[in-house]
Amino acid sequence: MKLDRSALDAHALPPVIDGDKESKGRVLVVVGSRDSPGAALLAATAAMRAGAGKLRIATVESIAVELGTAMPEAKVFALPEGSDSGFAAAATSQIAEQAGKVDAVVAGPGLTRNAVCGRIANALLQSKARLALDAALLHELQPSSVKRSSVPILLPHSGELASLLECREKDVEGDPVGCGLHAARLYHANVLVKGVTSHVVTPSGDVWTYEGHAPGLGVSGSGDVLAGIVGGLLARRAQPVNALLWAVWLHGEAGAKLAKSVGPIGFLAREIADEVPALLPR
Repeated sequence: MKLDRSALDAHALPPVIDGDKESKGRVLVVVGSRDSPGAALLAATAAMRAGAGKLRIATVESIAVELGTAMPEAKVFALPEGSDSGFAAAATSQIAEQAGKVDAVVAGPGLTRNAVCGRIANALLQSKARLALDAALLHELQPSSVKRSSVPILLPHSGELASLLECREKDVEGDPVGCGLHAARLYHANVLVKGVTSHVVTPSGDVWTYEGHAPGLGVSGSGDVLAGIVGGLLARRAQPVNALLWAVWLHGEAGAKLAKSVGPIGFLAREIADEVPALLPR
């Protein structure tokens, strides 16, 4: 199926309603490392631009103060950090505790890949929050860990999808839809196979294809913004597959708008999220 605006009519987002910040949902973003503090800011900003009401950020202690200053809308938790600039093992229980206090979690952007990532992924999969996993966490995920009633969202590029399937990256590039379907069934997850042409696949075998024609989206930080949009929509209590479909479309259409106003390439990932509110359905 082609993923365009008309296809989204059958996958509506929750309506925009009057109310305080609690009515718009709470999101936790588990993001960043000493080496990649910007990923945390990109994902967190995008979650708010997608309409989340309350934002919590769990990150490593070395960047927490600066991140809180850059993102005053957030409550920031500074968690134990290892010598590799990623989370230390002691952070896992604190992340699990925070996941129990929110409606949705997006985790992975900017994280240092280490053994703790597997523990974090397992802990989050035991939470009741709607969940999107990205980047370093995908390399450490195991099918046996995914035992939950709510279907998680996985956001792999070809290398991460190859890790999920324990295959070669060129196998994924040769058959992105087939590999995506395999992963969706294996992990009982909604999977976005990212690329110039992106594919959203579900455990039941549904496939949507998005061709955005915005080459400027192939830029550092773009995937962090996409993950944040997913998290924001999940916080608003969108059904997981609906949140993923809308996030892919919003991200792509934001890129298309920037291509017209800035140029086909040269716009920044930080600018993508600013285009999202105007694209959201009223």
